[in-house]
Amino acid sequence: MVTRRVRAPHFDFAALRRELELPDSFPPAAQREAEDAAAAPLPDRPDRTDIPFVTIDPVGSRDLDQAMCLTRRPGGYRVHYAIADVAAFVRPGGALEEETWRRGQTVYLPDGNVPLHPVALSEGAASLLPERTRAAVLWTIDLDADGGTTGVTLERALVRSREQLDYGTVQGQFAAGTAAEPIALLPEIGALLTERGLDRGAINLPLPEQEIEPDGDGYTLVLRAPLPAEQHNAQISLLTGAAAAGIMLAGRVGLLRTMPSPDPEAVERLRAAAHALGISWPDGAPVGRVIAGVDPADPRGAAFLDQAAELMRGAGYTAFDGAPPDQAGHGGVGAPYAHVTAPLRRLADRYATEVCLALTAGVSVPQWAREALPKLPKTMTGTDRVAGAAARGAVDLTEAVLLRDRVGETFDAGVTDVDGPRRTAPAPAAPNGREPGGTVALDDPPVRARCTGDLPLGERVQVTLVTADPARRTVLFTRK
Repeated sequence: MVTRRVRAPHFDFAALRRELELPDSFPPAAQREAEDAAAAPLPDRPDRTDIPFVTIDPVGSRDLDQAMCLTRRPGGYRVHYAIADVAAFVRPGGALEEETWRRGQTVYLPDGNVPLHPVALSEGAASLLPERTRAAVLWTIDLDADGGTTGVTLERALVRSREQLDYGTVQGQFAAGTAAEPIALLPEIGALLTERGLDRGAINLPLPEQEIEPDGDGYTLVLRAPLPAEQHNAQISLLTGAAAAGIMLAGRVGLLRTMPSPDPEAVERLRAAAHALGISWPDGAPVGRVIAGVDPADPRGAAFLDQAAELMRGAGYTAFDGAPPDQAGHGGVGAPYAHVTAPLRRLADRYATEVCLALTAGVSVPQWAREALPKLPKTMTGTDRVAGAAARGAVDLTEAVLLRDRVGETFDAGVTDVDGPRRTAPAPAAPNGREPGGTVALDDPPVRARCTGDLPLGERVQVTLVTADPARRTVLFTRK
């Protein structure tokens, strides 16, 4: 899919920040703790700075949680994955820990993020910035020739990233065959891990995302499909999260990221949608493989993927201390899974990592971490809701600003969703008393919005803009 950009005039997101009650600073005591921790000497731990790590993140990122180095070994591969050791900087029971529980995770907005930790840590002493020695938690995962895990070790260590890379640069290097040794194997390993995931029932939705980027004194609205480099990179994180879940389940204590397997009725509804949209679904093919073969750039493919998103419901966190939970798996991953790879940006990862470190070392889990586990699901669910509302609100506002002077104009669009329980044909009436309709995705500008009228799922239509209200962050089209 080609990236599409449309420039919006300057505006700010202050009202959205106020609405979501996002903090604009850290309490003085928490800020002092962070600055003192950032200024402290590095801890005494094994030196692994000889491993040539690199990081891969979006352009301009400063909160770098992960660094990797991939090597070939007899009969398979070795994955070195260094994760920022945030627990080395946050004192249990201190003012900084208390504030991170209030925030839960970093919230990203186009005019600046609301970080989980003060920038002295999140973009400074705890971040795996290039050419700086850093405290990290080092995962070493050995794989066989088919990508199966054969061994996992975990330790606190000192590491040093050689270079900060971005996804576009890395993708270009892969295409040209010039990728540096630490990541040259990423496409090979990523493809193997993807295939193993599909074999066990994993589901990956390659949906293009609307992104808002600064552009001079305004913003650019971008519709961008994930690059293969991003998808391969995500597989390394998933691999590590699965290893962490295995450690915690074996140790009978921990925090899992869980999601039910797709409901059989939902899968049958999706199969009906595939038939209506002309999407091939061979007999016996698992849903994940069908989704993997769909082109999101095609209007019918985009509509099918929009329907497939309904399978990914019910994600949450499950804490346990004793018997493993009845629901331990993650339907999207196709296996038990845990969040441990983004502690600078997500509160839960710090505690889950501490559990894994203790279990692999054969020592008791620190009491401060153990006591936090049952409280984390509620906290993370709440902060996930806030982060999601911030992301949606920012896009809604940008779309409304882009279109506010174009009410009455007609646009080409694809129908990605329609009202109705089966969602494969327009419904005679919409829920909640709304006028029947659905969702359309415009070609230019790259806007997704509600549209009323008779909408054929997966078809190309022309729609007329009737509302674009920045104050209410509302855009509405109609098809007569």
